[in-house]
Parts: sequence; structure tokens; C-alpha cells
Amino acid sequence: MRRIGLIGGTGSAVLRPETARRLEPATTPWGDPSGALHSWRQGCCEVLFLPRHGEPAGIAPHLVNYRANVWTLREQGVEAVLGINAVGGITPRAVPGTLLLPDQLIDYTWGREPSFCDGTVLPLRHVEFDPPFDGALRSELVAAARIAGIDLPTVATYGVTQGPRLETAAEIDRLAADGCDLVGMTAMPEAALAREAGLRYALCAAVVNRAAGRLPPGGSIHGEMAGYLAAAMSHVARLLDAFCAA
Repeated sequence: MRRIGLIGGTGSAVLRPETARRLEPATTPWGDPSGALHSWRQGCCEVLFLPRHGEPAGIAPHLVNYRANVWTLREQGVEAVLGINAVGGITPRAVPGTLLLPDQLIDYTWGREPSFCDGTVLPLRHVEFDPPFDGALRSELVAAARIAGIDLPTVATYGVTQGPRLETAAEIDRLAADGCDLVGMTAMPEAALAREAGLRYALCAAVVNRAAGRLPPGGSIHGEMAGYLAAAMSHVARLLDAFCAA
């Protein structure tokens, strides 16, 4: 049976069945993870779910202990990690309520602990990080999306902002000029840490709103989140079902 890790962000708790078994969190050399792991069997997989923002969700994006989260899944022996991220759409291809499978990212964050290999606990090491997401795992997700009948665009750039505040329209214009299709707050340093830890990692971006300056007149980002989050997560659930059945 395959053992996969699932790091869930906003709205992803709905993916966890009521029968999931709770595993008490263990400390790591980098402190405590965001919360307990939840384990369940799904198809051919054992899924280990870790709530990125804690339970109840209250850990701001810039305060998530990404190192402890990734290390915890590594210690559990997962063979792959799928990040579930609620994001804003910048370009027309990023329609609210849909999923995208980014192939690139740009990191605009600051002040986070970005590495295991910084010469403190582990020796200094310069890890190659392009492409930032595992190609074989992305191919498996594309195949699962095809089985599930989900349109899953595979060319998209995720711009990672600091948070927890949302962006200004001018900031989104800057991200668009840089080539970003999506904006979110949690893809980094999670993706880079997974690479350092030797874990296959891919990110499923659930578009739950249009970014600042992209909304229709009178629209609000939080209003769109309320309207589209459930639909986007239902697509994630179908994708996960097909992925675990393969």
C-alpha cells in the first residue's frame, strides 16, 4: 500500500473522513508541527493528513512551522506529498471553483525559515530546485484528473506572498507582470523543504477567488471565497479518489 502525505490548507478539512485515526504529533528537531496527523485508507493508499494551519485553523501563513510539518511526514515514511492550497486567480485561466497544477513558482516571502540545510542542524547544502514540483507525481495527478473528468491545467506559475493580509491591486499587477497566474501564501518554503527532505512533492491549487483588481464591480474576495471554496474542494476530493484508486 502506498503511503502519501497530504498537507491541507484552507477548507481542506472536508477531505478527512470521520473514520480517520488521529496520530498525536511528535516534536522534531525544528519544533512541533501544526497539529496531529490523521490517517485513513483510501483505495490503494494510506493517507496521512496534516492541517497546515492547525486545528482549529489559526496559524497564520508566515508563522506555520513548515520545517516541522515536512519533517514529520518524512519521519512517517511517506513516498509523496501533495499540498492542497486555496489560492486567488490572477489570469483568465485561473477561474474560481477550478483546480490548477502549477509547474512553477516565484517566492515573494521573507523572514521564514527556508531550509533544513543551513549549517545549523544539518550541513549546508545547495539543492537544485528547478522544476520546483516533482514531474512524475504531477503526471500521476494529470492521469487521475483525466479519470475523474476534471480539467486540470498544468502550466501555471504560483506567486507566494507573505500574508496574512491580502494583496493590493497594484501588487497583483506586479505579480501578473512577473508571469504569475495564481497568488497564495503557503507554497514556500514547503515545496523547497520537501525537495531537501527527498520527498516527491506536487501542489494542487484550488482557485477560490479572483485576486485584487480582478473582481467584477461590487465583488469581494471574501464573498468569492465563501461561494467557491466548497466547489473547489469537491474537485480536490474527486481528484484524490482517482489518484488513490490508481
